[in-house]
Amino acid sequence: MIFVIRVTTNKEDQVADLIAERAKKKMLNVASITRPHGTRGYLFVEADNRETVEQASYNLQYVKGIINKTVEYEEIKNLIEPLIAEVKIEKGDIVEIVAEPFKKSKAKVIKIDKSKEEAVVELLEAAVPIPITVKIDNIRVIRREEKEDEEEETEEENF
Repeated sequence: MIFVIRVTTNKEDQVADLIAERAKKKMLNVASITRPHGTRGYLFVEADNRETVEQASYNLQYVKGIINKTVEYEEIKNLIEPLIAEVKIEKGDIVEIVAEPFKKSKAKVIKIDKSKEEAVVELLEAAVPIPITVKIDNIRVIRREEKEDEEEETEEENF
């Protein structure tokens, strides 16, 4: 059975660690604890019964409570199983970083690792080019390198 625990937003990982630690210490039958990407304020705990989940989460910091209704795996399957999205970022693209600490910085893509969903970029404003690895979710394409080449060729033809 899968139970839903309400927790303080942005404390999901800490609560998951606390529950896992307590379940291990008390030898509770907790099969899994998950915090799906993009889900804030909730944890999904798979256990035999509600009592086990209550023992694992009772009086823990940041735990707000257990939702009365259990959920089926099919209901949360789309949250847990990763969707393999087509990566639309290519080597040579000029991108903007949309996450801290380099938020709003422009960079050039040097390498893409689709399996890890990461890109290695070099900041354009930096005095010395330093490669930085960022998640593909944290960058957006501003322009493609081939478009630049096409624009330059068009300008040359006009002269």
